[in-house]
Amino acid sequence: MKSPICAMLGVDFPLLAFSHCRDVVAAVSRAGGFGVLGATGHTLESLETELAWIDAHVDGKPYGLDVLIPENLATGGVKGLTRASILDKVPAEHRAFVGQLAEKHHFTMPEERADSNAPAPFDPNLALAMLDVAFRHPIKLIANALGVPPQAMIDMGRERGVPVAALVGAKEHAIRQVEAGVDILVVQGGEAGGHCGEVSTMVLVPEVIRALEAEGKRVPVLAAGGIMTGGQMAGAMAMGADGVWTGSVWLATPESECSDVFRDKMVAATSRDTVRSKSRTGKPSRQLRSAWTDAWEGPASPGALPMPYQSLISEPAIRACDLAAQKGDPAAREMVTYFVGQGVGLIDQVRPAGQVVQDFKLEFAEAVERMAGLIES
Repeated sequence: MKSPICAMLGVDFPLLAFSHCRDVVAAVSRAGGFGVLGATGHTLESLETELAWIDAHVDGKPYGLDVLIPENLATGGVKGLTRASILDKVPAEHRAFVGQLAEKHHFTMPEERADSNAPAPFDPNLALAMLDVAFRHPIKLIANALGVPPQAMIDMGRERGVPVAALVGAKEHAIRQVEAGVDILVVQGGEAGGHCGEVSTMVLVPEVIRALEAEGKRVPVLAAGGIMTGGQMAGAMAMGADGVWTGSVWLATPESECSDVFRDKMVAATSRDTVRSKSRTGKPSRQLRSAWTDAWEGPASPGALPMPYQSLISEPAIRACDLAAQKGDPAAREMVTYFVGQGVGLIDQVRPAGQVVQDFKLEFAEAVERMAGLIES
């Protein structure tokens, strides 16, 4: 395809797939798309292992890495914070609230190690160190979410000839990103899973493109948010996007990191079964509605803590209830949730990741042919 994204990334089809699962990343890239591994949650050692595995299974095809370096954290950007050093700042009422949920939904919270020297969640220094690890491998893209990438990240990309992408949810954010030196914009609408804004993809993509052109700052744009089919991809590119960035569609693959319990809930869900909530990270993120999200929005809730403190109590609890649900406990199943967008309503089956890529290609071609047929010759 004649897209600047294809030229920049060395792919034939500008379908980017964000996933925390190495199997999905490799399968998508092998099938002609471009897999992007989410690094959040990894240690430097585990990331090295994952990237080495991808190198061995991607058949020489290109792939990228996504890190999460928030511009604003409640810890104020203090360097060197560990999980243990901020754990004692979690209020007792929040611990008690999670304890009540654990009792009601039959899961056991793991013991926290008070002496843990693990980095605090969303540690920007760890993210930059991960990029050092990544550049030992043949990655072709680095991407950042939740704000303008630090200058060090942009410099790393420039020095190595690797494009830097950034996610945006508003036109003013897009202009800031381009002025900072970002090479590719992922314009993500409010339908998206994970951290997202409030403006829909259908509105946001042309709004950002128009704003960039008015400023003379046009860069390649990837549309994101709710895109689950090749027809939607064609529609996004008809609006001016140069390709698409997808995430939720890959959760409904057997390769993904999700449990069978969550995949079953995805297949059964409608587009109205997601909620934009602070209950997971402390910032608004779209996820599948569950007893967890309902509880944090309910009258007994102490209110979500700011990032990164909320993750200290949410992640262990959600992992624990997922394990209990996989053992067949129906009360724990009510709690199971994960980041997923409104496009979940289009999921009606579980398909291999490679098949999803081929379906995107076919649906895209059919949509383009259908549109061409609307024009009289």
